[in-house]
Amino acid sequence: MTDTVLFILEIVGTAVFAASGALAGLQRQLDAFGVVILGVCTACGGGVIRDLTLGITPPVMFCQPVYALVAMGVSALVFLPAVRHLLAVESRAYELVMLWLDSIGLGLFTVVGVQCAFQQAQDYNLFLLVFVGVITGVGGGVLRDVLSNQKPYIFVKHFYACPTLIGALLCALCWRHLGDIPSMLLGAAVILVLRLCAAHFRWGLPHAADLPE
Repeated sequence: MTDTVLFILEIVGTAVFAASGALAGLQRQLDAFGVVILGVCTACGGGVIRDLTLGITPPVMFCQPVYALVAMGVSALVFLPAVRHLLAVESRAYELVMLWLDSIGLGLFTVVGVQCAFQQAQDYNLFLLVFVGVITGVGGGVLRDVLSNQKPYIFVKHFYACPTLIGALLCALCWRHLGDIPSMLLGAAVILVLRLCAAHFRWGLPHAADLPE
């Protein structure tokens, strides 16, 4: 049961992150190949960094190509003219879809990272669990932004990394008391709610430009 739920969470996270990466590729006016590559890097990049951190070689992405195939399929779907017209990159719909996709993927991949750290590390501690959760959640988005020549979202937008840290920490702390699946769902839900609230209420951390000379 746990493996099935975990697989579903990974596939959903892969699909939504691939869509966000593909949409970013459309915004940068990439060709079909570029859109697909950006979608795959966004969807699978965090997992590859996670696996290398935990000493899992080769990374799961290459041993189980279902994740890359899902990412490719979703990215190709986003490139279709009907979808591109529906989600014009300058429209309000595009901003909302990007926010929801990014927030859902962030929450799911963060708690999956915590689960992988619990499963793989023999001498895990709280720092390792939270660190692996955070890099799994934000790694793909950072790759997406770097490859599309934008400032990484994690550094400039809507209180982005803090919900990831809070959700990963909450998931890790509740693991022993609530069990794996409830802890993962709780952590993912907290990240999603905090991200959406941050966007709606314009929460943010101080910027260097805001500091006095």
